[in-house]
Amino acid sequence: MQDFYLPIKTVHLSLAMISLLGFVIRGWWAINSSPLLERRWIKIVPHIVDTLLLTSAVLLMLILSQHPGNQDWILAKLIALIFYIGFGSLAIKRAPTASTKILFFGLAIATFLYIIGVAIAHHPASWLQLIS
Repeated sequence: MQDFYLPIKTVHLSLAMISLLGFVIRGWWAINSSPLLERRWIKIVPHIVDTLLLTSAVLLMLILSQHPGNQDWILAKLIALIFYIGFGSLAIKRAPTASTKILFFGLAIATFLYIIGVAIAHHPASWLQLIS
């Protein structure tokens, strides 16, 4: 299984960036009330990308025998992911005004950046751990 670690990690990182790019584009469209958000494939593709992203994360956890129960940083990423999904949903679908969409979009991006910091530092303190 160890032989698959690097390719799966590469896929995971690539999918994370694709997911973020897709979110930024859809967030921009949501804030500007673009009809492009209503296209069927725009609604489906992010779910496929995010499913593959989560699948790659689970595979990495299995390969490394790490999980939220024995690694605080993985638990922190999982909790932050729930917040990211919530903020993202509010930013793109549920917030009633452009200003609230912008607020939740910013919170989602900040949460995503926190997740990246946790992944790099392998610590729940995220970027703070890296600078201390």
